Amino acid sequence: MYLLGFPLLLVPFAIYNIIAFLWAGVSWSDVATRVHLVSGGEWTMSAGDILIAVSLVFLFGEIVKATRIGTRAVVDHALSLLLFLAMMVEFLLVPQAATATFFLLMAISLVDVLAGFAVTLRTAQRDLSVDGFPTSSPTS
Repeated sequence: MYLLGFPLLLVPFAIYNIIAFLWAGVSWSDVATRVHLVSGGEWTMSAGDILIAVSLVFLFGEIVKATRIGTRAVVDHALSLLLFLAMMVEFLLVPQAATATFFLLMAISLVDVLAGFAVTLRTAQRDLSVDGFPTSSPTS
């Protein structure tokens, strides 16, 4: 995978912004699809629900990417942090971003940042060798 330094959550963020700014008055809570269940119930999904579900798949990809160590991983974490900060600023300052869907996207981005750093630190601790302990002593 060559998209190591590319935050995958940029994709749902871009999709949200494209739809929110190009189609004025779009409602993220309108029903997009209905599924009739065997139980007789009806499961409805809105456009916002679908975007959140897609974002969770991208979050999984981000967490898998966080298990690698190296310069690209650091760049990826930094870009994920910048993406979260951009989302927070947009949420606070842009009226089109004042929706529950955007807030949940921002929360997913925060989980990405926190999980990415936590997984990287945990992985780095396992790879750290402790000096001062002999690995093996030769017998005479």
